[in-house]
Amino acid sequence: MTGTDGLESVAEMFGEDVFNDAAMRMRLPKKVYQALKNSVDNGTELDAQTADMVAHEMKEWAIEKGATHFTHWFQPLTGVTAEKHDSFINAPGEDGKTLMSLSGKELIRGEPDASSFPSGGLRATFEARGYTIWDAASPAFIRRDEGGATLCIPTAFCSYKGEALDQKTPLLRSMEVIGREALRLIRLFGNRTSKKVTPYIGAEQEYFIIDRDKYLKRTDLVFTGRTLFGAMPPKGQELDDHYFGTLRPRIASYMKDVNRELWKLGVPAKTQHNEAAPAQHELAPIYEKVNVAVDHNQLIMQTLKRVATRHGLRCLLHEKPFAGVNGSGKHNNWSLMTDDGINLLDPGRTPHENIQFLLVLTCILKAVDDYAGLLRESAADVGNDLRLGGNEAPPAIVSVFLGEQLEDVINQLVSTGRASSTRKGGKLDTGVSYMTGINKDATDRNRTSPFAFTGNKFEFRMVGSRDSVAAPNVVLNTIVADAFHEASEAIESAGEDRFEETVHDLIKKYAAEHRRIIFNGNGYSESWVTEARRRGLPNLASMVDAIPELVEDRTVSLFEKYGVFSKKELISRMEVKYETYAKDMNIEARTMLSQACKEYLPAIIRYTGILAESVCSVEKAGADPAVQREQLLKLNGLLGEADEAVKHLGRVTAEAEKCPAGRRQALLYRDTVVPAMEALRKPVDAAEMLVDREIWPVPSYAELMFEV
Repeated sequence: MTGTDGLESVAEMFGEDVFNDAAMRMRLPKKVYQALKNSVDNGTELDAQTADMVAHEMKEWAIEKGATHFTHWFQPLTGVTAEKHDSFINAPGEDGKTLMSLSGKELIRGEPDASSFPSGGLRATFEARGYTIWDAASPAFIRRDEGGATLCIPTAFCSYKGEALDQKTPLLRSMEVIGREALRLIRLFGNRTSKKVTPYIGAEQEYFIIDRDKYLKRTDLVFTGRTLFGAMPPKGQELDDHYFGTLRPRIASYMKDVNRELWKLGVPAKTQHNEAAPAQHELAPIYEKVNVAVDHNQLIMQTLKRVATRHGLRCLLHEKPFAGVNGSGKHNNWSLMTDDGINLLDPGRTPHENIQFLLVLTCILKAVDDYAGLLRESAADVGNDLRLGGNEAPPAIVSVFLGEQLEDVINQLVSTGRASSTRKGGKLDTGVSYMTGINKDATDRNRTSPFAFTGNKFEFRMVGSRDSVAAPNVVLNTIVADAFHEASEAIESAGEDRFEETVHDLIKKYAAEHRRIIFNGNGYSESWVTEARRRGLPNLASMVDAIPELVEDRTVSLFEKYGVFSKKELISRMEVKYETYAKDMNIEARTMLSQACKEYLPAIIRYTGILAESVCSVEKAGADPAVQREQLLKLNGLLGEADEAVKHLGRVTAEAEKCPAGRRQALLYRDTVVPAMEALRKPVDAAEMLVDREIWPVPSYAELMFEV
């Protein structure tokens, strides 16, 4: 099949705007290419001459692609990417002409203003210097938009003193840590061929698509990304007819363009489908090295939003843009791969005999159990407070789903010290004669589990749809590395003669001590909340509850031990998160007040006036205006309730604004402002069901979710 939509053209276009390995092999001298590969693989420093040659060829390639500018593309603690553009031009010569250039120094290092980004106290206003440093392991790419073509160079972002001001720096640190400790562990099992272990992830991305014109009529969507008011329509998602349903033509056209743009950028977009809620969809890529996958997820979010605008649509990445239907998350599928293709999380056909896998598995159980609160914090987000625990999202209690097969192996280990058998999946019985002989997996899946084993990887389902997947992977990499470190220490201390005995003892020990984190049941049930409390598992219901996990003594010790975070960096992130929570809630509260006073209350007042006139007219005609009077009384009651709620929300918001930034202010917003917002929403949403549709000032939920 050929043509613009054919498979052959997709293969040809894939990665065409990426300065990837194939482009570097083609353009760089062999010695330069090998020096660059050695720098990435072994952490050696690039010499100035090599850097200049790489920069020159990258610039030439970019200019051929139509680029006039380059930028260091980085990920500060704002939750979005940042960039500063410089053209390739040099100072004009005496003839008035200029040369186009990119030096090795410009490629490797940039200098944005470090004091203007969130730093949690790491940078004062007068301490402006910061550095962006090229991440050579993540390929540069060309981004095309209304401003033309720009060469984007993925970078880390650090302060003048080397402190991490971004998402990428600690991620790269954690990748080195897990790679080192995982390699150390498999060496003890006799692996002498693998040279490197790297964490891989596949980050599924959920999102909503609505009409852009309707979006622009909703102040709450424009300012906060979610609807702060809105009555549920007669139909929501209860029929499950949107999930995996046929794509609507407008959405299919949009997805087609999204895929083409992502493929050109080398993003392996694989799966697309309708999600459970009306107007909700999902895009899932193929697994990649975690630093590249994190960059690509940022590109996915940017592309979803940019292409939506071209189609007269709007992409909503908020975790809960509509109350009453499913919210959006990001499932982080995590695994560990060697450079020669060995997946350390592959149990094989007989997991009970795969001792290396069992040790890796029980180390992960230990890591998740020991740092469940920290893992929960890594997915903490203002929007996630509205999503976690809903029908589409895991609860705030971290637990591990292993499935019947692996749980049975664990139970054998705990009870007897040895696992002697593995449950098989058997055949799938469909009841249809010609659909026979179909092998089924050895275990079911559990979408209520926050951390589920799914065959050869763990799926961390807590991450919010807007968030970078960097933070949870920093935590996963580091806590698992620590468990691997402890296991390796014990095995090495025991000596080669006691290798098998020591490994079996460790597996049994970790399984027994951390079996409490395993839960295969319904994570949504109230009984699980009670059972989790009995087991001693933390239940951090809100972002504000989870933030202190960042600065617990053992958290600080863990991250400092491996050089992933310093205590100062952790404190800074804590401060940034408290400040972010307070600012986000303040924006939402102020938006609600503005909407209520300028849109909703005037509309209700206008309609009550119409009803009052109707009552008088009917009475003059000698008829009984009972229905009109009843509606008028209901609306007047709701109007009074809303007016009081507006006054109360204004008071508590003003009090919270005056509170010094930090935990106390965040708690004030959570405990007083959020309930006041809910109290205002209730009468306004009730009034929406009574006011004439032509008078109601904004598009309804039905219009937003079903008219795309």
